[in-house]
Amino acid sequence: MFGLFNKKAVPVVGFDISSTSVKLLELSKSGDRYRVESYAVASLPPNAVVEKNINEVEGVSEAVRKALDLSKARVKNAAVAVAGSAVITKIIQMDANLNDDQMESQIALEADQYIPYPLDEVAIDFEVQGETEGDPEQADVLLAACRRENVDLRVDALDMADVTAKIVDVEAYAMERAFEMVIEQIDHDEQTTVAIVDIGATMTTLSVLTGGKTVYTREQLFGGKQLTEEIQRRYGLSADEAGLAKKQGGLPDDYEPEVLEPFKDAVVQQVTRSLQFFFSSSQYNDVDHIVLAGGVASMTGLVDLVQDKLGTPTTVANPFVNMTVATKVNAMALSNDAPALMIACGLAMRSFD
Repeated sequence: MFGLFNKKAVPVVGFDISSTSVKLLELSKSGDRYRVESYAVASLPPNAVVEKNINEVEGVSEAVRKALDLSKARVKNAAVAVAGSAVITKIIQMDANLNDDQMESQIALEADQYIPYPLDEVAIDFEVQGETEGDPEQADVLLAACRRENVDLRVDALDMADVTAKIVDVEAYAMERAFEMVIEQIDHDEQTTVAIVDIGATMTTLSVLTGGKTVYTREQLFGGKQLTEEIQRRYGLSADEAGLAKKQGGLPDDYEPEVLEPFKDAVVQQVTRSLQFFFSSSQYNDVDHIVLAGGVASMTGLVDLVQDKLGTPTTVANPFVNMTVATKVNAMALSNDAPALMIACGLAMRSFD
């Protein structure tokens, strides 16, 4: 039943399985400095993963194997994540004097109070957050539960590629960990509230962090695939041709004003809408900074557009700014892919927890 988080630090490669690709990242650490040892991005077959759910284990496994070949990563242990929407989290209070084994036993006995699924169908884990405010005898404990099939499909996909899943994390916590690498690049204090908007191919995930801790997360169906589909429709291209043209250029003159600019406006609307959801469901009515992550984030001019329209300082995520890079890693490609590698980075950092 337990095993959603892994408490022990082990050398792992981070594998972020998204809807269109598998992203691999391997880090090492010397003192306080991280170094990127290897990285790769391998495309997934269409519909192998839909809305963060694995449909075709073989297709995902093939992409994992391809990413390993491309990266030449040495470590065969992996950290992988399930989507936040697949996980139920709850803070419960427990006796602060209990050790981990005692807490595990007690949670196993009482889990049916907190989890709305049959217990034999869930993976569950916990993390002590610290003492309960106003009651030092009690500890706040974060309980996380997820349908076991979400975990098993990821483990199986890695297993088929001869990779051992040592850690199954939650995407929101991987993002929070990677944000430690980004926060130094922005003005901040202990109470700074930052909205990370991760715009992938099909999903946009908003994570709001205060003091470096996640206070809100929400996923919505919106992503770069909509731009690809509009290019296909307008110019009569296949999905592969449209994807390539989007990256490399060469589209007709009307592409920017007629297709690209409206898409950027749609991104700004999506960011605005995501933040409105957050404001309406919390005591917050503002954020101090916006960080754009995901493949769409590095689109030319997007960061300035978001900043101008929302009036909030905005940065493109790059967790590698203060890291060194191994000679076998293409530093330029890494820099281009950096906004899309936040979750992979947060997973790779589990090697040093």
